[in-house]
Amino acid sequence: MFDSIQNLLDEHEDLQQQLADPALHADAARARKVNRRYAELSQIKGAYEHWRRIGDDLAAARELAKEDQAFADEVPALEESLAAAQERLRRLLIPRDPDDGRDVIMEIKAGAGGAESALFAADLLRMYLHYAESQGWKTEILEHDDTDLGGYTNVQVAIKGSSPDPSDGPWAHLKYEGGVHRVQRVPVTESQGRIQTSTAGVLVFPEVDAPEEVEIGPGDIRVDVFRSSGPGGQSVNTTDSAVRITHLPTGIVVSMQNEKSQIQNREAAMRVLRARLLARQQEELEAAASDARRSQIRGMDRSERIRTYNFPENRIADHRTGYKAYNLDQVMNGALGPVIDSAIRADEEARLAAIGEE
Repeated sequence: MFDSIQNLLDEHEDLQQQLADPALHADAARARKVNRRYAELSQIKGAYEHWRRIGDDLAAARELAKEDQAFADEVPALEESLAAAQERLRRLLIPRDPDDGRDVIMEIKAGAGGAESALFAADLLRMYLHYAESQGWKTEILEHDDTDLGGYTNVQVAIKGSSPDPSDGPWAHLKYEGGVHRVQRVPVTESQGRIQTSTAGVLVFPEVDAPEEVEIGPGDIRVDVFRSSGPGGQSVNTTDSAVRITHLPTGIVVSMQNEKSQIQNREAAMRVLRARLLARQQEELEAAASDARRSQIRGMDRSERIRTYNFPENRIADHRTGYKAYNLDQVMNGALGPVIDSAIRADEEARLAAIGEE
């Protein structure tokens, strides 16, 4: 695996020269991609130099240990440090998802369970907003359909990162959240104290960096406008500001009514449409790829039940990775890091295993 490092170091040097060229920054989308790749390769370069430095120190200590016991005493610690440095470098060399540095658009939809499911969708939104805040990310609610009890039948949120390092990107962390989330608790509407099981669905799409990344022809979409409405269908707008965009080749439909301006709603709808089309293209590529190269954690089946939130036991359990903890109250307040880390580690292990089989 380490044989490819020199090529990566050469690429790092080339990107460094590109970043010094003012012409690059005239193209914001290209500059973002170059910055992401440069940050990724900078980690590899630093880890490689650290590994080489410890290796040199170990070789010197072994040589000097023949004459000085003090150097002999350093050898075990250096061997341990070298193994740790080698493992970190090995993991950094795992082919990274090229979209890891992208921002995301997340959709949370109420599922089975009626009013309780909509309330759970609102809880999930709050959890993700707190988690995003802890990561230093910015969030923007694009669209939401409220219920009278304060839940959501559907809510869409854009999450924007700030670091050029792809490993810190919203997609790198949140791509594992897509699927069915199950909650077990006593609903606020339950007078007998009985535990109910409800579900909510989460969809996560990488956001398009620039409109030209996804080709949408003038005749590919149909735009309909209508009046916005609030919970229960009550009118909240007397003008046709709400927008529904239908992508005719795929049948994807996006509706927006959160803003009072038709132009703003159309722009938001196009952002979501581009993200969905990009995700569709990627799924088609994944389906055509070999099974060994697919993520074992982030599957394409959006109906998969990925996690259970058991409130009576204060338990959170991820069914893909086997992660389990009894701090659900903290998780719902945004302490989602260990849960997501378990998915990242499991995905890395699957990718390493796939490399070993090649």
